[in-house]
Amino acid sequence: MIETNLGMSDKIGYLLFKKGIIDTQILEKSLNVKSEEKGKIKRNLAQILVQNFDFDHDTIFKEVAILYAFRELELPEGEPLQHKIETIKQAVDKVSDQLKQMMAEHKVIPYAYDERLRDKLILAAIDPTDRSIPKIAYALNARKYEVVFLKKKDFDKISQSILPVENVYLKAIEDSSVEMDIESDEASLDEQELDAEINKSALINLVEGALVEGVRKDASDIHFIPKAGHKTEILIRIDGNLQPWHIQENTLPEAVVAVIKDRSKGMDRFEREKAQDGFIQREIDGQIIRFRVSVLPMVGTELRNKFESVVIRILDDRKVVKDLSKLGLTGYAQDAFVKAISQPQGMVILTGPTGSGKSTTLVAALYQVIDPSVNVLTVEDPVEYVIEGARQLKIGYKMDFEQAIRSILRHDPDIVLVGEMRDKETAEVAIKLANTGHLTFSTLHTNDAPSAVARLYKMGIEPFLIAYAINIIMAQRLVRKLCEACKTKVTKLDEDLLSAAGIDINELKKHTIFAAKGCDKCHGTGYKGRMAIHEALYFTKEIRQIIVRSGIEVDEEKIRIQAKKDGSKSLRDSGIEKVMLGLSSIEEVLASTTDE
Repeated sequence: MIETNLGMSDKIGYLLFKKGIIDTQILEKSLNVKSEEKGKIKRNLAQILVQNFDFDHDTIFKEVAILYAFRELELPEGEPLQHKIETIKQAVDKVSDQLKQMMAEHKVIPYAYDERLRDKLILAAIDPTDRSIPKIAYALNARKYEVVFLKKKDFDKISQSILPVENVYLKAIEDSSVEMDIESDEASLDEQELDAEINKSALINLVEGALVEGVRKDASDIHFIPKAGHKTEILIRIDGNLQPWHIQENTLPEAVVAVIKDRSKGMDRFEREKAQDGFIQREIDGQIIRFRVSVLPMVGTELRNKFESVVIRILDDRKVVKDLSKLGLTGYAQDAFVKAISQPQGMVILTGPTGSGKSTTLVAALYQVIDPSVNVLTVEDPVEYVIEGARQLKIGYKMDFEQAIRSILRHDPDIVLVGEMRDKETAEVAIKLANTGHLTFSTLHTNDAPSAVARLYKMGIEPFLIAYAINIIMAQRLVRKLCEACKTKVTKLDEDLLSAAGIDINELKKHTIFAAKGCDKCHGTGYKGRMAIHEALYFTKEIRQIIVRSGIEVDEEKIRIQAKKDGSKSLRDSGIEKVMLGLSSIEEVLASTTDE
């Protein structure tokens, strides 16, 4: 009764508590946050739950809309939606930049005029309780208006076309009258000349603009590549593919790199002969984003230049998957993986090339097993994401990866994440942890799951230890998802290609298969976003016996055959499953998986 009374003073809190969306603990914490807030604008409980406690926006505000009788707006699909977007865009294009910025910030759009009352404007908002809505209505000269609830996912779907957020840094470059050209015939790089280049605000805006653009375009990496003739190429990696973004001409490449180094922690601007790693943190569109910076010296054609290549990895915590069900695991792979991570001890190994999403899967798995009763330690170099509830060891010049690995056994761990088994020493410590009552997570770089067994064997790990320390080896790849706006049905299958790839054509014919086409939404690629495909090698009694009986080398093919008998699917079969579900194309899956 006391717990219920706690929410009675707040209608939203009481409703969400009554519906089981929040519990008493969250209700109490959020009410405390609300009562402690000072200032002119106090947030309501729904805003606090979404912003402070990471509750799903649409789940919370759907209930708020019901409570306060806001109508929910359902967007049309296909051609009618495109027509509606065009109509809204025409209306929005006529308003001031300041009002556009305000609508983008508060996520409000003028959707339409009421069909019955032609002078009544319908404003669609992801938060219909936002106190800025009347100001937006006034600025739009709406004498009468109605506020309706629009799901955030629907707003995100259409906002890029209607309210593209301006990159202030790139606008500053356009508005700048500074000419960035240099003339120099000296035999060596002049630091004063370089300083003059760096101090040009346009160059700083270029680097900051690239960071903002990378985040907004959902890129994973930004590349700065120096070129002869005072040029720097900037590329961004989207859905696994590098794409040109900008070419900076008439500027010393060293100046561009120096600006990046100056804006990164842990880097020496004057060191141009060795590799360096740094770190940048920025708030972009209200979200703290971290950037990992890698600088490598390069060979150049001009003697006076000391070229360096820069790659900036974007670490956006919004991309952290905490829910295992969102990883795309299906069937045997899902059952085997859940069973493996539910064991009190043993190894869980993720394998695949760089950029195949291994870290994402490991973090999601860790979130399933973390609770206050266990000590979770992670040893990663570098640390990509901050994991709540885990103690993440800090690697630096005073404690390297190998020293950290050796020390964790003395730190009373229950669950350990070893970022990567790089060599025999690391693998031996990880295996030892798994054999002494610890649940251990790690990664390896191999093509598929059976070849990971062979890799450990070749590292010098005893077959007995491999067989009885490991719970599961999961191979993973990322394949691009077809763009939902433009994917097209395949009317004729290339049967010769499918037969050569070992794909069951008759099974494929039972489903509607789609191919990539290309449109404005996917920038002409035909793909938008990526998803994982998996191959699970769960260590059954039969698999363990095959490994223990290994002679000079591990029989990978024998392991592969037994895994198939146990119910495991190969990476290619897992990919074809996604094709039959209409999520990816045959070409993409074949390109991403090896021919076995």
